[in-house]
Amino acid sequence: MNVVVYPGSFNPITNGHTDLVKRALSLFDHVILAIGTSAQKNPEADLKDRIDLCKVVLEEFGGRVSVEGFNTLLVDYVRSRDARFILRGLRTVTDFDYEFQMAEMNQSLDPDIEYVFLPTAKECSFISSTLVREIASLGGDISKFVHPAVCEAYSA
Repeated sequence: MNVVVYPGSFNPITNGHTDLVKRALSLFDHVILAIGTSAQKNPEADLKDRIDLCKVVLEEFGGRVSVEGFNTLLVDYVRSRDARFILRGLRTVTDFDYEFQMAEMNQSLDPDIEYVFLPTAKECSFISSTLVREIASLGGDISKFVHPAVCEAYSA
């Protein structure tokens, strides 16, 4: 079975993330949405809450998608899931610069792991979790950018 790991903070999961999962399912048998902890992102929602919310958002894909948390080196996590592929979305050239550096570093740690880069869909290219959190914190409408369950969670 071809398995791809899609790592990120998903704080919160957006329509752009969901679109990448859907498109990855045309390339892979199974997608693992791997929610990592990141000191740089300073996630507001704790890991369990993010896992639960992502499971609700992605339940339409059934057993072909799983959601897990991890707190290890990404390459170690990927190997522990018998996967060989890491999925990353690219919105901008800036994303590419960062993601390429990460890919090079991780491939130097484990040359058997391959990166798959997918450009975001045009209608999602401007959506970021950071902007969604900021809009929500100021009382703005985020419904165009996220699943209804995320809207509910961020308006509570």
